[in-house]
Amino acid sequence: MKLKFLVPVLTFAAIAVVLWYALFNLNPTEIPSELVSKPAPEFALEPVPGYGPGLAQADLATGKVTLLNVFASWCVACMAEHPFFMELKKQNVVEIYGLNYKDKPDAAAQWLDRHGNPYARTGMDLKGRVGIDFGVYGVPETFVISADGKILDKIIGPVSKDMFDMRIRPLLNEAGS
Repeated sequence: MKLKFLVPVLTFAAIAVVLWYALFNLNPTEIPSELVSKPAPEFALEPVPGYGPGLAQADLATGKVTLLNVFASWCVACMAEHPFFMELKKQNVVEIYGLNYKDKPDAAAQWLDRHGNPYARTGMDLKGRVGIDFGVYGVPETFVISADGKILDKIIGPVSKDMFDMRIRPLLNEAGS
């Protein structure tokens, strides 16, 4: 009879242990992607107006490791990473492709006109369907793509020099890019 009173106490204790573990041992910026080690989803998109050819899945299998950056003109965090991507392009470190996410074509073109274009190709994901196929939670997100078009890593949030050196550069070095 007295054991009935222990059930809520034990339940509370179990929940407290799980929450305590999660609070100190899990990183909320690292959300696993089911697509890692799998080919990039199939897609073919029109380019940002005035910015060359469009972007398709086949363009990602270049024979070297590349980046696919999901960006938008309305994204504040995208502006934070953009100068770093411009520097990568200037130094010819890695080829970057731009997936413009749920943006107006003219707004995207004006944003690239104003801030520069680090992308070898761009694609307009007007309705966000390609983003859904890639498992995009929001912008910016950057995918590291292998030489044969498979997803090696997914980075949520702006890419900084430290993030690049820690997560992307080892993949470039490993592939000999």
